[in-house]
Amino acid sequence: MPTIPVDVSTQSAPPEIEDAARRRADARAERDWDTADRLRAEIENAGWRVVDSGTDFRLEPANAPDIEVGGEIRYGRSGAVPSRLDEPATGLATVVVVASPDRDETARTLAALRDTAPPRVDIVLVADGLSNAAVSGLLDSVVDGSGESAPRTELVRTSEALGQAAALNAGLRRAAAPVVVVLDVSVVPTGDVVTPLVTALGDPAVAVAGPFGLRSTDLRHFDETTEGDAVAIQGYLMAFRRADAAARGPLDEAFRFYRNLDIWWSLVLRDEGAGQPPRKALVVPGLPLERGEPHAWTATPAAVRDRLSKRNFYRILDRFRTRTDLAS
Repeated sequence: MPTIPVDVSTQSAPPEIEDAARRRADARAERDWDTADRLRAEIENAGWRVVDSGTDFRLEPANAPDIEVGGEIRYGRSGAVPSRLDEPATGLATVVVVASPDRDETARTLAALRDTAPPRVDIVLVADGLSNAAVSGLLDSVVDGSGESAPRTELVRTSEALGQAAALNAGLRRAAAPVVVVLDVSVVPTGDVVTPLVTALGDPAVAVAGPFGLRSTDLRHFDETTEGDAVAIQGYLMAFRRADAAARGPLDEAFRFYRNLDIWWSLVLRDEGAGQPPRKALVVPGLPLERGEPHAWTATPAAVRDRLSKRNFYRILDRFRTRTDLAS
C-alpha cells in the first residue's frame, strides 16, 4: 500500500519521526489500530504531534518545555515524567487523581482518601497546568494531625494544560503499585473504595473495575449500569492493573476533554484481539462514596462539551466500530 505524504513545510521533524508517522498512516489505512496507537505514542514521547486531516497529516512540535520553578520540575509532556512502570510493583494500589482548578474540591477528596484508604496505598496527584493557588497546600490534605502522612502522596505538575489523557499518563508513569485506581475529585470516598476494586482485579478475567458501568449492544449507544458485567467502566472511579497500563498504554492524548476517554480505555484494556474472548469490565456495586458533577462538565459551556464529546466518540469508532464482540 502506498504511503501517505507528510506535511512538514513549516517544521522539520527528524527522519526517524517522519518514518514513524508514515508507518502510522499506513497502519491506520489498514485499520491496524494497535500499531497506529503504538507509533503515535512513540512520536509524542519524542516531542512531536501528529495532526490528522482526512487521509493527510502533518507533524508539529507537540510539547511545551519542562520548567524548573523553585527546584520543582513542571513537565511539558507526559513522556518527560520519570517512569516507574519498569520497576517492581510495591504496595497495594496507587490512586491517580487529576487536580481540579477548584482547590477546595481537590482538598476535600484528598482528605477523604487520607481518612479511608487502607494501608500500602500511595497517591499521585497531577496538577495539569494549574496555578500555584490551585495546588497550594494540597499535600497537607493527606497529612493527619500527628504529622504522619498516610497514604504517601506525590505531586506531579505540568508547565501548561496538556489535557485529561496526558494528565493521566503523567500520573500512571509514577504508579508504584500493581493496581492503579483513577479517582475523579467529583467522587468523595466515605469508606474504603480501594480494597473492593483490588479484590475484583484478583480475577484474571477482569480487566477493569469500578462502581459505574456502561452497557451497549452496538458500541454506539450506552446506558449506565450499577451491577454485573459492563462494556466500559466510567472514569470517575476505575481500577486496572499497572502491568496492563504499561503494556497497552499510553492513553491517546488526543482525548484532551475527559468525556468518552473512559470508554476508549476500557475497550483497550478488555480487547484480547479479534477472535479472542475479551476480558471483563466489572461493576463493583455499593462502594461507600458521594458523587458530584465533574468540574470539567459544569465549567464547560454545553455547546462546547457536546462538540468535544462527539470528537472523542469518533476516536472510539475509528478503532472499535467493527468490534461488536466487545459489546454486550
